[in-house]
Order: sequence, then C-alpha cells, then structure tokens
Amino acid sequence: MYSDKENVNILTALLVAHGIHHAVVCPGSRNAPIVHNLNECPDIQCWPVTDERSAAFFALGMAQATDEPVVVCVTSGTALLNLLPAVAEAHYQHRPLVVVSADRPAEWIDQLDGQTLKQPGALEPWVAKSVSLPMVEGPAGSNRAMEEERWHCNRLVNEALIEATGDSRACVHINVPIREPLFSFTTPALPAERIIHRYSPMADYDCLCAELLGDLFSSRRPMLVFGQMGRNSFSHGVADFLFSHVTTIHEALADFPSVCHIDEVLACGERDSDCQCPDSLLPDFVLYVGDAIVSKRLKRFLRRAKDARFWRVNSTGQVEDTFQNVRGIMVGDPEFVIESLSRKLSRFYNDGNDGVTRWQTEYRRLWLKLLRGAAQRADAFIPPYSQMAAVRLLEQGCGNCAKREPSAGEPAVRFHYANSSAIRLANIYAHHHVCCNRGVNGIEGSLSTAVGYTVACNSNPASVAPTVVYCVIGDLSFFYDQNALWNKNLRRNLRILLLNNGKGGIFSRLPGLGASAASDSLVAGSHDTSAKGVCMQFGVEYRSASDQKTLEKEMTWFISNDNDCVRLLEVFTDVDDDNRAILEYLA
Repeated sequence: MYSDKENVNILTALLVAHGIHHAVVCPGSRNAPIVHNLNECPDIQCWPVTDERSAAFFALGMAQATDEPVVVCVTSGTALLNLLPAVAEAHYQHRPLVVVSADRPAEWIDQLDGQTLKQPGALEPWVAKSVSLPMVEGPAGSNRAMEEERWHCNRLVNEALIEATGDSRACVHINVPIREPLFSFTTPALPAERIIHRYSPMADYDCLCAELLGDLFSSRRPMLVFGQMGRNSFSHGVADFLFSHVTTIHEALADFPSVCHIDEVLACGERDSDCQCPDSLLPDFVLYVGDAIVSKRLKRFLRRAKDARFWRVNSTGQVEDTFQNVRGIMVGDPEFVIESLSRKLSRFYNDGNDGVTRWQTEYRRLWLKLLRGAAQRADAFIPPYSQMAAVRLLEQGCGNCAKREPSAGEPAVRFHYANSSAIRLANIYAHHHVCCNRGVNGIEGSLSTAVGYTVACNSNPASVAPTVVYCVIGDLSFFYDQNALWNKNLRRNLRILLLNNGKGGIFSRLPGLGASAASDSLVAGSHDTSAKGVCMQFGVEYRSASDQKTLEKEMTWFISNDNDCVRLLEVFTDVDDDNRAILEYLA
C-alpha cells in the first residue's frame, strides 16, 4: 500500500516511469511518506544513510558507477542545506542527482514553527530545475480545480525529471510540501501518470524522432496548430502543402496567406450541436508549433482532447503544456522542423499509404467544410458602424498589400495590432501576418513596439519606397503608451488606427462582470479622452470619424501613399455597438 498523499504518489509513479532505480534516503518524519513509497516500489532500491552530507556524496558515487540519475531524499528544514556541497560537485561532473525534499505547508514557513525555512530554490544555481509541488488534496476527478492541481503536479515532476534523465544530465530539486497526518498508507496502487519526453532532432533536421512520426502516421484525426511566429518563418510553399494535406489551424500571428476562422467554427459548436463541433472535430494527434495563441475557444476545445497525442515544437526544450496534455517536446528551430515534416509527409503520400484516404475523406473534409462556411460568412457579413467595421475597411483597403512583396517603387506594408479587441479583430480580417505583443498579452508598449519596428525597417534613408507600418490599437493601449510618439526617431511612414470606445471594451464581454458596480469606472477604465491633443503636441496629422460615411472618407486619406507625416485616424464608437456587431457576426 502507498501513501494517501497525492503529490507523493504522482512523484513516485513518475520516478519509476522515467527509469529511476536507486534512492538514497535519510531519516525524518516529514519525508516518511516519500520514503515509504520508494521502499514499496519494486522498481526502486532504497539505500539508507543517516548523515545528509554523506548521503549526497554517496548518491554521487552511485551515479558515477551506474551512469544513471540517483534520488537523494531528505526531510524538511536544514537537512536540505546539507546536500549543497555534493550537488555542486555533481553539477560540474554532469552527474544527475534528483534531490527530493519534504517540506511543511507554505502557510507555516517563517512562522517560528519547527523545521520551517524557505526550501524552494535553496540549491540554485547548482540545479537545472527547481520545482515545488502542489499538495493536491483530493482524489482524481473530484473537481476542475483539483484536476488542474494534478496536471500542475504531473507537469512539474516531468519538467524536473526531463532535465535529469535527458541529454542535459543535470541535477534537479523537487520540493514536496506535505500536510499532517503523515503516516496514512491506504492507496493500493500508484496512479497511471502521463510521461513527457524531450527529443532532439538530427543536425540536418531531416530525421524527426520516430515517436513523433509514429504518432502522426498512426492517427486518424491529425491536426497542426500554429501559434505566433515571425514573418517568413517558413515558405508559403510549405504552408500551402501542409494546409492541403492535414487539418491546419492558425491565426493572424502565424504567417499564412489566409484567414482560419477557428473562433467562428468553435462558437457555432458551443451554440449549436448541429455544427458538428463536439467530439467529431476533436483531434487524436496535435503538433503545436510557434508561440502564443489568442483564441480562448481553441484552448478550451483542445484541452478536451484528453486521448490525443500532443507534441510541442520549440527551440529551447522547455515544457510548454498549453493544452494540458503534451507527451513529447521536439527541440529545434520550428522552421527546419516543419520543412522536415513537410518532406516526410510528401513521401508518406507518394508511397500510397492508406492514411491518405483517412485524412482526406473524413476528418480534414469535415474541418474544411466548416472553415469554408465560416470564411464565406465573414466575407458576406457587413458589420454596422463599429470597431469591427473600421478594421474590415482597413484590411479591405490595404491588407492585400501586406500579403505580397511590393513591386518596384511600391511601398511594403506591415501590420501591428495591439492586444485585446484589436488582435481579435485581426483574426477575422487579416489575410496576412501581423505582429502583436502576445508574449504576456499586456496592453503596454504596443505603440512603442510599432514605432521601433517602423524605424528599423526604414533605416535606409536612400530607400525609394519606405515600408508603411499600420498600428491598430485600442484607446486604453494608446493613451497608456502615448509617449511612444515623444520620440525624435519617429518615421513619417507610421499609420495609427485608434479604436476609441471610451473604455476597455473587451471587459463588457466578460460574463458576470456587469453585475459589479465597479465594472465601468474601476475595471474597464472608462474615460472621455481624445487623441487630438496628443497629435497636436507631437506633430502627428490627425483626423477622426464618428459614423460610417465619415469613416469611409477618412480611411481613403489614411491609407493613401503620401508619406508626408505620421497619421492617426481616431474612430469613435459606442462599446455596446461594438459588442452587438461581434455577437451578430458570431450568431
């Protein structure tokens, strides 16, 4: 029988799953549940050593002899600090020690109670990964919060053990807070835990790991998901090939020459089961490339695919488990990995595999039908005067120029969209790559980033046709960052489309917030500010619109090719009209 502490059982199961065979254990009461579990495990042999200083060096000797990671388990308090000399030595020898320390609950640290000191991070910088596990106080499946705690615990243990057992061969520290009572051993078996592996490709990126390809080629419902990437991250030929053979989901943050109306499809499924959006659309294989994804609906949808094989491609090897089910991390430059995947898929199709029929006639056909229907609706829908109408008009006027390289003498066109409502509108209308600060999704600095981009891509004074940069930005983002225009490096090729509805409009769409008396003035930041004075102060040419007719007239001026000075078009709308337009579009 094993401990009734869920975090201890998750840890034990993953130690076994990652191939740990030896554990040096030191005496103590707080770590007794961990030691009990290690002793119960037939796959792990325990070696008792009383002195922690000696125990860690004892473990180092075992690691030298076996060429495997070795666990050192200690109780709470200063016991952990006694391991530091050996951990430092192991670090420079590249011998992986897995330090497992029991700890008191966080609320008791520094409260003059016994053996309570700050243990997380105590062995840095000599460990490559230091994690402190949640206590997971409840059985599996009890509620959503508990499931997220279990996922978090599983992910943290995997992150640490990947560093110890993979190519890094690094020391790691896993801190395990445990609440009393300590000595209840009533669990009949360890849980079946998800294992995350990390793989490095060959130097030429032509040989993707067999596990990834095996999962892909054995799947019936494969999906490629592209998050934020740089412009020209891979050729449009590769993009077209992938899109024409595998269900491919992307946003304007990725460099695809089309719009993928994923939010519209998923909104339809949430509202109407006839849209076939439930289980029939769930993938059984997902390869996630690139960085952030805007769509909350897509995240919620893919988190439901519990049985799918999820793979992540990044250049760092970091465990990024956005969809809460990643099984493998493919380390490498996404551009080369995707090009290699394209070659593999091409050979797969040319060899006449029956998987071609499965992918083309079932899953992908269903997705294409829904995505094409959403695209047709987007093209046909004419929004009333609103922020949505303004972005649609802008993209119709000059969005196509951003899809291609300019002809001789023609200015290149690039787009920056600010966070919140602006980037979501881009995902409806932008048939080209857009830049957006989606690293942490903050509203600050969006205009400054666009200004810096404008300067860098127009740094050659001899350029005949300087690049025109459009920045689409909401009012809170703009006024927060208005000093971006207080810059002697400002280039005249900047165009700012300011969407001003007098508040953070996206807050009006958050369920339940309207019930709070603080929602408008304190949460959404309602205001009566205009950019006209700011533009006068910084020498920016200013115009505004408050109705559809004026908007159409001023948009013609806004997107004209004259490069005399920075231009700002402020579009005043009503937040309720903005929300109604979106709701009508998604209805």
